[in-house]
Amino acid sequence: MLGRRRLIREVDLASGVRSVFADSEQGARIEREIDRVRVRIGAAQRLLLAGYSSVAQACAEFAVGLGFEVILCDPRDEVLEGVVLNNVEIRRQLPSVFIAEGGCHSDTAVVALTHDPRIDDLAMMEAVRTDAFYIGVMGSMQTSQKRFERLRRIGGLGDVELARIHAPIGLNLGSKTPAEIALAVLADILRIRSGIARDRL
Repeated sequence: MLGRRRLIREVDLASGVRSVFADSEQGARIEREIDRVRVRIGAAQRLLLAGYSSVAQACAEFAVGLGFEVILCDPRDEVLEGVVLNNVEIRRQLPSVFIAEGGCHSDTAVVALTHDPRIDDLAMMEAVRTDAFYIGVMGSMQTSQKRFERLRRIGGLGDVELARIHAPIGLNLGSKTPAEIALAVLADILRIRSGIARDRL
């Protein structure tokens, strides 16, 4: 499926027998047990930035350093004027359109960081219909509650879809600056990708 399906390659250490099967969970890339080794393989880890902001800029820079394929979608020419992001694919289109056209796979994290409901809310409505492993949107508790009410009322999302959205986004590190917020976002994405529950931090 165009290299977008996650698989586990397992090797039985006693017999040397190798097998491959579908991977439906997040977890460590390499798992070793007494008699076998499992390696998760699949698509390149993708970070889809729904809209540009100073936080999105910092997220892109961190994510590139962590080896993510980073895609930024924003249709606003005035916002993107003069923006330079090395090793980031910039698409001048609504993120919701990119997502609806198949821009997400099971190794994709979707983050909306603009505070613009026209971009953030639409991206969330589409992202919850995909296999993206992480979906998050920036905002305070109060802003997030209002967003959930809009997504329920206008987007028709139910409890299951809303539960997939991390809002407020990221780990609570007391972040204030764009770089600190970006660090909290990427740390939470890595936590989910590695299959680590919050109470194990």
